[in-house]
Amino acid sequence: MASMTAASDTTPESQQDTAHQDAAQQDAQPLAERVNNRSQRPSSQAFREFIADGWAPRPDGLPERSPAADHAAARREAIGRLFPGERLVIPAGQLLTRSNDTDYRFRPHSAFAHLTGLGTDEEPDAVLVLHPLEEAAGDGGTHEAVLYFRPRAGKDTEEFYADSRYGELWVGERPSLEEVSAVTGLRAEHIDSLGDALAKDVGAGQVSLRVVPQADAAVEAQVGELRRRAGMAEQAAEADAALAEALSELRLRKDDYEVEQVRAAVAATTAGFEDIVRALPRAVAHHRGERVIEGAFGARAREEGNGIGYDTIAAAGNHANTLHWIGNDGRVRPGELVLVDAGVEVDSLYTADVTRTLPVDGVFTVAQRRVYEVVLEAADAAFARAATPGVRFRDLHAAAMEVIATRLAEWGMVPGTAEESLAEEGQFHRRWMVHGTSHHLGLDVHDCAQARREMYLDAVLEPGMIFTIEPGLYFRADDLKVPEELRGIGIRIEDDVLVREDGSVENLSAALPRTPDAIEAWMARLRG
Repeated sequence: MASMTAASDTTPESQQDTAHQDAAQQDAQPLAERVNNRSQRPSSQAFREFIADGWAPRPDGLPERSPAADHAAARREAIGRLFPGERLVIPAGQLLTRSNDTDYRFRPHSAFAHLTGLGTDEEPDAVLVLHPLEEAAGDGGTHEAVLYFRPRAGKDTEEFYADSRYGELWVGERPSLEEVSAVTGLRAEHIDSLGDALAKDVGAGQVSLRVVPQADAAVEAQVGELRRRAGMAEQAAEADAALAEALSELRLRKDDYEVEQVRAAVAATTAGFEDIVRALPRAVAHHRGERVIEGAFGARAREEGNGIGYDTIAAAGNHANTLHWIGNDGRVRPGELVLVDAGVEVDSLYTADVTRTLPVDGVFTVAQRRVYEVVLEAADAAFARAATPGVRFRDLHAAAMEVIATRLAEWGMVPGTAEESLAEEGQFHRRWMVHGTSHHLGLDVHDCAQARREMYLDAVLEPGMIFTIEPGLYFRADDLKVPEELRGIGIRIEDDVLVREDGSVENLSAALPRTPDAIEAWMARLRG
């Protein structure tokens, strides 16, 4: 496509005058007529009548109820019981502009997905509202849940053919109110009625409002204005933070449906790691081999799920010592390691989070194996601690650090003894592992992040909790406190763990080898 440029100094004067006149005329145009130079859509009345006619009727019947619907209903009841008499507003979020007139792929807010059971790209601009009931329902429910969203427009509307953000000819067919209600089990209303629904009985000692913060700026502003008018704005930030906290804590224990979704995400992730091993020869040959690894996993994530759960880390060589290396623009060299931290997000939006550190040519060197075995020992110690009755979440990190500090002290890398390093005033071993050992996992890769400390770090492990175990050692190439033969080696092993009903723990990602010998055999088999 040819580019349009302003008149240059070498343009004849008469042509410059014409260019300036054209610019002036453009400035005089209404903004709506000139903001989109790509807009060449037909608008005649004859066209509108023609495009509205001659379409086959839509299929009869309604879609099946989602397998997540009953679980989502139980979650809504649980959150409603915490806030009786209050209206709770949980937006899905808006489409976000990526560049000019293109949007990022939509992903709903995790709290919205959790309470509706909707996943993938459903539904931009939608808002779930839990309306308080004057008296608890016969089933003990304290709220009526209503889903407000933009249903599909008729084929006789301008939206159908002219709206590039919502129109059916542009982005596909949107569901009807009845279809969304059938899938979710929720009463569904048009988004245009949201304003009146939020305002009903607000203030004057009646209904108060809480909204999930930072989910949808427009909805948040709408709620803020209603609070201001009702004289209820003073404690708004604290009220909304408490809602976000409660929604986060609601996800600490996964129900059966959620566990199965994480299992599916881990299975797809396992397949993605197999794809990575098969792609390593091509990665070695490419000047940006890390991108080859990223692309191989990303293809699997899109084929089997909604996409990646977070930006893939494909860190070869010394890049592995940058914890969040997502540029992935480096070479992949034989004799080095590549640390891959990746997870598939399935259509329900639950994600895996797995890390494996692989020898590029399929065999660990003596130095690499030496570091790897310490990280593996730390991970196994955290697994063993997790299976101990009454253990607290923070104890998993302590178990891993005991191993790390002990081995580094044996190598002469920390001042004094391992005990001195483990003391609060020491912590010398943390130079080589500054991150934590575990985090909760689910709809967010770092799930339940807004939960209170006593519900997260200080909590006793309970059935249904899913979390990671991911110790590492990171010896940067320029770290003179590291033995020379170990510099440039970065290793992390990360698995996804479920606490079962009997208190035992299950490694959900155990299908991916963890020991050096098993990794070498697995890579040899995959590469034929």
